[in-house]
Amino acid sequence: MRKIYTNGNIYTVTNGNAEAFVEEEGKFIYVGNNEDALLYKKEDSEIIDLQNKFVTAGFNDSHMHVVEFGDYLEIMHMGDFTGSLKELKDGIRKFISEKDFKENEWARGRGWNNDYFTDENRFPNRYDLDEVSTTCPICIIRACGHICVVNSKGLELLGITKDSPQVEGGVFDVDENGEPLGIFRENALELVYSKALTPDKDRFKKMIHEACRALNSYGVTSAQTDDFVAFPQVDYEVLIAAYQELEKEGKLTVKINQQAQLVNMQDLKEFIGKGYKTGVGSDYFKIGPLKLIGDGSLGARTAYMTQPYNDDDSTCGIPIYTQEQLDEMVEYAHKNGMHVVIHCIGDKIMYMVVEAMEKALKKYPKEDHRHGIVHCQITTKELLDKFKEIKLHAYIQSIFLDYDINIVEDRIGKERAKYTYNFKTLMDSGVITSNGSDCPVELPDVMNGVQCAVTRKTLDGKGPFLPEQALSVEEAIKSYTIMGAYGSFEEKTKGSIEIGKVCDFVVLGQNPFEVEKDKLKDIEILATYLDGKCVFKK
Repeated sequence: MRKIYTNGNIYTVTNGNAEAFVEEEGKFIYVGNNEDALLYKKEDSEIIDLQNKFVTAGFNDSHMHVVEFGDYLEIMHMGDFTGSLKELKDGIRKFISEKDFKENEWARGRGWNNDYFTDENRFPNRYDLDEVSTTCPICIIRACGHICVVNSKGLELLGITKDSPQVEGGVFDVDENGEPLGIFRENALELVYSKALTPDKDRFKKMIHEACRALNSYGVTSAQTDDFVAFPQVDYEVLIAAYQELEKEGKLTVKINQQAQLVNMQDLKEFIGKGYKTGVGSDYFKIGPLKLIGDGSLGARTAYMTQPYNDDDSTCGIPIYTQEQLDEMVEYAHKNGMHVVIHCIGDKIMYMVVEAMEKALKKYPKEDHRHGIVHCQITTKELLDKFKEIKLHAYIQSIFLDYDINIVEDRIGKERAKYTYNFKTLMDSGVITSNGSDCPVELPDVMNGVQCAVTRKTLDGKGPFLPEQALSVEEAIKSYTIMGAYGSFEEKTKGSIEIGKVCDFVVLGQNPFEVEKDKLKDIEILATYLDGKCVFKK
């Protein structure tokens, strides 16, 4: 049935404003004024009065973790009690007391951040968690997702002792006697995740379904998600089947572009050998780029830097790959039809990744490659110039400013910090710059991200940090719509309200172009539509 939407305050993203549009069979067939829209009326057409509400294209979170978000919705939300180490332990204790845990069932949580502790700023360890329980295994994940901590019962079940070998690209901390402290960093996380939980396909479907419902409530209709190693012990084919079954059942309410994390050459070759590459799949679930993790996080001091950390000169962070490994994997994906996006927070790993991409492009030239860097946090002028020179896509997370403003100058010093989170510089130089949340590192709240991008402040008003790097409201919205679609080669089919594109749109409670900048986060999502069907209504 043809639906005619009138009397709207419609920001089309690419062609200015309109007051009406017409949807049929899930696509926009007209965008313009009320009078002409009504000419499309048929006998059975439905006319919907938008009552001057602000409407724009559905939001696209260009880097997140849908499966991990679905898992997060079921476990401890530790951001609610991360004000001190004591509060953290009390919160875990309360969670365990309220649940009926079976023998050896893990109590899991995510969201703690030691930088918010008011009593002592350090990572919790096994002995802190032993104060909570010595019988129930506990695993708590730092907000950044690059560190987890388990108690002594957890170490026992994992079989981790002083004699256990370390892993490449990661580490578990030990004391002066070589005894594990229960703290796992980067690739060492797999030692925990491989045994703490092994979801089956039905469990994956539940996680994905719940995550998508939550995403719709934030106005998100598309997500570019890195899921393959959320539970590395589970074959990615199980995950792909879960998505495809949800699509067939009509329960996949977010269009998924899978940033396929394949951690070594063998896995990459097998994946491509099966016929997978960028673009394989449907409008609702398709394979996107090869995704690699280059380094860690700024908060955990595992982001890989050219110079030691300002507040800990014993470390420059942790690289996950060598230059040779990056060169090999980037080249293989590039020449076999997969574009590549790589997590880079530190400047040193960014230099390594840029070098690998330049080598691949020199050997196998391709104009529209759309390789990209995820996070793009600690840059230099030379690196910023490289984004433009070799046409890299920048996957930013403006919401990171809400936390990182508090630590960046301490971590790397004021001078180096001048070249961090340089979103405006990237956009002004013509670099396609899409936005996301890295959820569940942060909630996928688009309006929070828009506010941070525009104000360069924390959500509670601290700042601004490098105010000259602020985006306009228009640029911020584009970063969550058309620029996200560009990152997945879908800018011709979605990302704006245009004739012929899919009818994915969001209705907001206020016009973001008119409200005060520090009130953008308060704008409510009233409704979210996917292919013309309402998937969320407040």
